[in-house]
Amino acid sequence: MAEGKTATLTIDGKTWELPILSPTSGPDVIDIRKLYAEAGVFTYDPGFTSTAACDSTITFIDGEKGVLTHRGYPIGELAAQSHFLEVCYLLLYGALPSPRELEDFETIITRHTMLNEQIHYFFRGFRRDSHPMATMVGVVGAISAFYHDSTDVNDPEQREIAAHRLIAKMPTIAAMAYKYALGQPFVYPKNDLSYAANFLHMCFAVPAEPYHVNPVMARAMDRIFMLHADHEQNASTSTVRLASSSGSNPFACIAAGIACLWGPAHGGANQACLEMLREIGTVDRIPEYIARAKDKSDPFRLMGFGHRVYKNFDPRATVMKESADEVLDLLGEHDNETLKVAKELERIALQDDYFIEKKLFPNVDFYSGIILEAMGFPTSMFTPIFAVARTVGWISQWKEQLADPQLKIGRPRQLYLGEDVRDYVPIDKR
Repeated sequence: MAEGKTATLTIDGKTWELPILSPTSGPDVIDIRKLYAEAGVFTYDPGFTSTAACDSTITFIDGEKGVLTHRGYPIGELAAQSHFLEVCYLLLYGALPSPRELEDFETIITRHTMLNEQIHYFFRGFRRDSHPMATMVGVVGAISAFYHDSTDVNDPEQREIAAHRLIAKMPTIAAMAYKYALGQPFVYPKNDLSYAANFLHMCFAVPAEPYHVNPVMARAMDRIFMLHADHEQNASTSTVRLASSSGSNPFACIAAGIACLWGPAHGGANQACLEMLREIGTVDRIPEYIARAKDKSDPFRLMGFGHRVYKNFDPRATVMKESADEVLDLLGEHDNETLKVAKELERIALQDDYFIEKKLFPNVDFYSGIILEAMGFPTSMFTPIFAVARTVGWISQWKEQLADPQLKIGRPRQLYLGEDVRDYVPIDKR
């Protein structure tokens, strides 16, 4: 991180020199860590959209150019040549593994997929119609009561064990939440299946008969996990980091991330997109909804188009579209009315001047919902699957933060606009 440049701040005739830090990639950053101590002022940045809350070596996004890299590797190359557990290793340890390292890592994750049998009782405390995300928040937070040998955040070995456990057990928890909602028996993990295939097996198998996981489905699921593995300092990742800064155990921190991801503006976007496609219903109604989307006075918004960070295109969407075509070809779903609406909407978005000018391109959520529905998942499972994928990103960021010698408990400031000091008025005089 190169240093040397400074920015000058002038307030009431007094000036301060603020260091400017230059990252490997991305815009320079003005260092304001000593601003309050030296100048007695805060900065104001609702949503933290112009504030770097940490330094990181894990993921980089250039929204203007449509770039997403993990440890320097473009997401498109990883999606084409790698697989989810290899990306997990990359995110956790900073380098692509050797064949032996990958084999050992896959073995460790596979051997950690089962849950303590007593955890099964937690699921029975939820109503049958509970949202799977509500179940996951509760169960993941409760895991800290079972694995006391991996909750000391000051012990590097325990941090490592916790990372492995969370990556391994999250698919099991999500699948159990799904099975519980259906009223079906839980399906135990199988060590002879890949990470993605094992998840599909736990979701769709039943004890009464054998279930074969189609390799095309497993590959599509693996890509969904890979494309959602990490996305820099988003809302849920920042939540995990903030919770971690207080010294909370890893299971509590990840539960906090799941709770944040549950929000419809974050992890629920692919569900909202699919629900929008169903609302449109048929291709002949698309012009009506396009007109509504262009009408500023109409509250209707097209979901699955554009992105808060990407101002060019979402690099994950290209890969996700390929997976969507593969899955739909396999299932013969090309006559599906929802898919027809999606395809026509996509065609219009890529040609209509309104969409082009506003850079409203199909994003990763537009395609992932279509794939998951075709696989047989209800919309209530979309966000839990996102949580399974993002766990490795959360835990990688968590590990990085705990190893940072500059770690401090998070304490955002505020611009107070309430009443000034005033005297208390006794109740009989009000």
